[in-house]
Amino acid sequence: EPCSFDREDIVHESSSPDLPSWTQNDTSYLKQILCARVYDVAEETDLQRADTLSTKLKNTIFLKREDQQQVFSFKLRGAFNKMANLTSEQLERGVICSSAGNHAQGVALSALRLGCKATICMPLITPDIKVDAVKRLGGNVKLVGENYDECQAYAIKTAEEEGLSYIHPFDDPFVIAGQGTVGVEILRQCSIDFVNQDQDLDAIFVPVGGGGLL
Repeated sequence: EPCSFDREDIVHESSSPDLPSWTQNDTSYLKQILCARVYDVAEETDLQRADTLSTKLKNTIFLKREDQQQVFSFKLRGAFNKMANLTSEQLERGVICSSAGNHAQGVALSALRLGCKATICMPLITPDIKVDAVKRLGGNVKLVGENYDECQAYAIKTAEEEGLSYIHPFDDPFVIAGQGTVGVEILRQCSIDFVNQDQDLDAIFVPVGGGGLL
């Protein structure tokens, strides 16, 4: 059911001062990506040659098929890695997120696999098909806010009031490490040898969108 709230009584997101020490070091970040817990729930997706596009552009183009994930998106990787790194006490209290679709499904499926409760805040304008997809995965959906910013502010405020863990769609080191496994797979699937400087990969093009994959 739609939730009502006072727009003057919401807090907006602020940067957390309690980031893990490894976020200050690129090498340590890479280790976290290599050790990310994503494959308990995610799949290593295909790197598929796009024949028509390759012919048209007179080049060799591959597509990373993240649509092969159960929730049809890479967002599952980051959500699960973040939640898998929560303490048992945090999982017991439950998690909350704000999303209009893919991240919501990733959090809901991750919660299902980890056995914790997940509150999924979605804007009032969210299509029913996306709401129903989250409900099928066991997420407790709350429709709130006329846009994403209002929805996110409500979720953050609720997390603080109820002691829930807010699962950010992109601005979190464990989420970033989880998404980074996409890049590791691409390099492995292209057989990139950085030690001997042997590579045939010229460029990787990443759709920006909300920036969650960058």
